Amino acid sequence: MKLVVGLGNPGKEYEGSRHNVGFLAVDALAEANGAKWKTETKHKAKTAKVTIDDSPVLLAKPMTFMNLSGHSVSSLAKYYKIKPKDILIIQDELDLDPGSMRFTEGGKAGGHHGLESIQEMMPDVDFARLRIGVGKPKTKSAGKDWVLTKPKGKEAESIAQTIEDAAGAMADWIIKGLEASMNTWNTRR
Repeated sequence: MKLVVGLGNPGKEYEGSRHNVGFLAVDALAEANGAKWKTETKHKAKTAKVTIDDSPVLLAKPMTFMNLSGHSVSSLAKYYKIKPKDILIIQDELDLDPGSMRFTEGGKAGGHHGLESIQEMMPDVDFARLRIGVGKPKTKSAGKDWVLTKPKGKEAESIAQTIEDAAGAMADWIIKGLEASMNTWNTRR
């Protein structure tokens, strides 16, 4: 089984925010496969099960808030006995322009508190990541406010298109693996 985790914050006030593109991306994959979300209180997550090209996949949205995402991810991985190579984390990325996405493996959290939490709970685990660009604010001090607000205009259109494309990128990762997905999707804009 593979585990695809979209990072975000629960609650109406965060819906559609830049920080919730991970939630939106796994929602798109769930919808494309007719999956229904259920709450797994034990794992502090909403999950949906899909099968893609005969591969069972558990989609997850941690309900712990971003800064504690590691509690949910580590609990799900342990309970379902999912190997690190079979985990994909979907995150927002300030260092990528809106409308772009990039697969990576391992690496530092780069100030992303959701990734920091996962790395703290699962040290020495190099998992794959799909980074969805949300761009940077004009001033460095606006970073936290930036990710917690909703994009507008052309930026919102670019991010929405990227989220739609991310469903295909995630399916490729599930079917073809990380390297092939990097070759296909990291060159697109």
